[in-house]
Amino acid sequence: MNRTIRIKLSIMMFLEFFIWGAWFVTLGTFLGNNLKASGSETAAIFSTQSWGAIVAPFIVGLIADRYFNAEKILGILHLVGAFLMYQMYQSVEVGMFYTYVLSYMILYMPTLALVNSVAFNQMKDPEKEFANIRVWGTIGWILAGLSISFIFHWDTAEAISEGFLKNTFLLAGIAALILGLFSFSLPKTPPKVSDEKIKIGDIIGLDALKLLKDKNFAIFFISSILICIPLAFYYQNAHPFLTESGVENPTGKMAIGQISEALFLLLIPVFFTRFGFKKTILIGMLAWAIRYVLFAYGNGGELSFMLIIGIALHGICYDFFFVSGQIYTNSKAGEKYKSAAQGLITLATYGVGMLIGFAVAGWITDNYKTLEGTINWEMVWIIPAGIAFAVFVLFALLFNEKNKGEATTSAV
Repeated sequence: MNRTIRIKLSIMMFLEFFIWGAWFVTLGTFLGNNLKASGSETAAIFSTQSWGAIVAPFIVGLIADRYFNAEKILGILHLVGAFLMYQMYQSVEVGMFYTYVLSYMILYMPTLALVNSVAFNQMKDPEKEFANIRVWGTIGWILAGLSISFIFHWDTAEAISEGFLKNTFLLAGIAALILGLFSFSLPKTPPKVSDEKIKIGDIIGLDALKLLKDKNFAIFFISSILICIPLAFYYQNAHPFLTESGVENPTGKMAIGQISEALFLLLIPVFFTRFGFKKTILIGMLAWAIRYVLFAYGNGGELSFMLIIGIALHGICYDFFFVSGQIYTNSKAGEKYKSAAQGLITLATYGVGMLIGFAVAGWITDNYKTLEGTINWEMVWIIPAGIAFAVFVLFALLFNEKNKGEATTSAV
């Protein structure tokens, strides 16, 4: 891969995740303050991510992989996305905002696969080259959060009260417009030529259901869905909680989670080799419970360090469970079902699991109020902490790691 292509792919990844990080982190606070959304309405809007994840394989599998160059579809989706972002920026009512954000997520989620396709198509050795390109996506997400807090100051108490968080959609829309136009200059990534008949089961990974006959994989599969319930609480409630707690520059501080994610990603091979899959994933599960206990009893004053530690645990929470789970799935599936298994796990987690999680988080937020009518944040965090700990116990008791090496071979 020559230097020019490497730079283009890095810019592509940077913008792809800058767009997402520019509006999604502050979405919960925006909905509560600007649109006066209830917990259930907020949950429905966050659930659009899951609906987008469910629809994405069909857009990629039925259209992108068969008929059009990936970089051209990427460009078109982001240009339409820029228009939808502008509509979200102008929205003043929850109903119309939901329509725009659902349309946007159905178009955005497929782009996550498309940028990978464009990148992989240029690589001779993806295992060595991809990480150096993908890391720019994490940098993009981090810089989006830092810019909101430290450059534009849209998340100060005064700015939030004046409705300035709506500007995040304008920022994301401008980035989407730039990426949409830039995509047409990316290396050509032609569709896969195939005369084989497309099967819906192949697209959503139904062939991988055979893996559920393995008791261990079935336990992992169920645990993956259940752990997404506490994950949804973080996405939906973390920013509003930090804002109400009086944490300064909450969006910028939440970027600590992405920095942590990038760092702990490097430690996964070490943990796999030394402790095996089961202990690694159990650490991830336990981290979810600990983080939410820290949120439940910390505050924006003298105990603000507890909130910062909770944010910093994101790397362990996410990498040690989800990335480890992807590696484990890869090792169990074998060549025949490798793609199908990853598709099935994605559908189960970001699709089914997150849908359940957002619904539960919305119900909890609406139904646990203080006498003054404000959200009882202690209960909002203790409940997902309990769920995460229950999944931890379930997995610890039922999953039997027969061979510590079965999942380490793909990690190192």
